[in-house]
Amino acid sequence: MYNIKKNPLATLILCMLILSSCAGTKKVAYLQKLDNSINQLQKNNDTQFDARIKPKDLLSITVVSSEPMASKGFNLVMPQIAELSNANSLYSQPTLQTYLVDNDGKIDFPVFGKLFVKGYTRKELEGLLQSKLASSFSKERPVVTIRFINYAVNILGEVNRPGKYNVSNDRISIFDALAMAGDMTIYGKRENVKVIRENADGTKTILTLNLNDEKIIYSSAYYLEQNDVLYIEPNKTKSNATNFGAAETYAISAVSVLLSLTSLIVNIVNK
Repeated sequence: MYNIKKNPLATLILCMLILSSCAGTKKVAYLQKLDNSINQLQKNNDTQFDARIKPKDLLSITVVSSEPMASKGFNLVMPQIAELSNANSLYSQPTLQTYLVDNDGKIDFPVFGKLFVKGYTRKELEGLLQSKLASSFSKERPVVTIRFINYAVNILGEVNRPGKYNVSNDRISIFDALAMAGDMTIYGKRENVKVIRENADGTKTILTLNLNDEKIIYSSAYYLEQNDVLYIEPNKTKSNATNFGAAETYAISAVSVLLSLTSLIVNIVNK
């Protein structure tokens, strides 16, 4: 039978490991204590997130109708580049030009000139353009499709794959972003996650999130906006480790090994 008095060192180490593992679980798990009442409340109050257009956004705008000639004037095409050779003339595939939202929140649209688009969602702007274009088509209202070209988020800090990630559907939650970056490392500080956001007027906002808190689903930063920076701060363990050089790290490892060996020898001798 295991004797605590004969193995005080081993017992101390074992207790420390058990306590650290219990404390670690409380800090690592996402959405702790999530119950049915929270789920029901979210179902009742849920609103669909739609990204809103900001300055510096790049938009793709396509106008389609049963009148090709009428639609053509509203679909700006990049010039084709011809490469002449002895045998053939090669042409690049034509692509639609994109619209850059300027600092005043406007784009330069064919026929109508400067249009204010800042603050609109894609659906709202599609409806606005359909109304404006209706008089240019005799048979029917055209179909207008708008896409964000440069919608991306930046994920930095204690994640497995930090970097800039493009988003195809202009809707991404903070957990979607972490999944793309391979989730947090064990050293990530889950209760103090930062979202750095540039607002439509150019001002910056820093939002702090606690991923251990189930109420994060109500936060304005739960869905990330275009060009948000998600920063995962390192916890104390990682921060303290940076204070040691290679020599100190090897010394700590050697001491740990010696303590383990000492515990093993004491255990064998006392049997």
